[in-house]
Amino acid sequence: MTSTGSEPAAPGAVVLGANQYGKAEVRLVRIVRDTPVHRIIDLNVTSQLRGDFSACYAAGDNSLVVATDTQKNIVYALAKEIGVASPEEFLLALARHFTVSYDWLTGGRWAAEEYGWDRIVVDGAPHDHAFVRGGRLVRTAVVQTAGENTWVIAGFTDCVVLKSTGSEFHGFPRDRYTTLAETDDRILATSITARWRYAHTEVDFNARHAEIVDLALRTFASVHSLALQQTMFAIGTAILEACPEVAEIKLSCPNKHHFAVDLAPFGLDNPNEVFFAADRPYGLIEATVQRAGAAEVPQAWETVPGFC
Repeated sequence: MTSTGSEPAAPGAVVLGANQYGKAEVRLVRIVRDTPVHRIIDLNVTSQLRGDFSACYAAGDNSLVVATDTQKNIVYALAKEIGVASPEEFLLALARHFTVSYDWLTGGRWAAEEYGWDRIVVDGAPHDHAFVRGGRLVRTAVVQTAGENTWVIAGFTDCVVLKSTGSEFHGFPRDRYTTLAETDDRILATSITARWRYAHTEVDFNARHAEIVDLALRTFASVHSLALQQTMFAIGTAILEACPEVAEIKLSCPNKHHFAVDLAPFGLDNPNEVFFAADRPYGLIEATVQRAGAAEVPQAWETVPGFC
């Protein structure tokens, strides 16, 4: 016996749980041509709708199912009609469109990655309409809605950073399984993934995003690190202190281990100059940095994977 929620389920019956559906990874490139100096907005957009779709699961009734192809077309049409000022604002516009146009929807999740492009420099000046793909990081955004509530999660990923000194690691427990040597001078390298929740939607998203990236990089560089955890907390603290619109921030930082190579068999010293870069296994540290006493908002983070 199965039940999809349209009638009370008998104890032990199979029932439909949480679900969502939509169009994933809609590749959108918007060229802004309002001046001779063009701009590129390059997004990868995912739309996920939520509501009572039990009739579709139980009986194949598609009367409330907005086709995923329709969702894709709406992404492209809105990119023309309203433009793309920032990933966050575009996702908010998508959320408003879907929840107003299809009143049976109870909410949804709209996400985007933004890929950067830099102007090619010709004779010392940036070219008006020629670009080279930038690669420092990938900007991310997620908008979640549930009923009258809307949350904006901004962030970035693939931000690979390294300090060649200014990092230590010692004082950890030792037992018969411990082989790692303590050190007061090591390479500290990681790929920062950061996501932060805005307390409201009245934000200059582009300016704030640039400021937060700069704060994260400057803090990583300036903190003399005794542990990656210490550096992560310092990054989160700097962002919350500087940005009152940010309610909380979550960070995920895998160690990108660099081990000094033993050159003694070749009669050579190695004063932290030659390293082996190991890709796995690796330490993975994740943390939430938040304001004391602030209420948690788990719905804002629903289906945003990989964070505690």
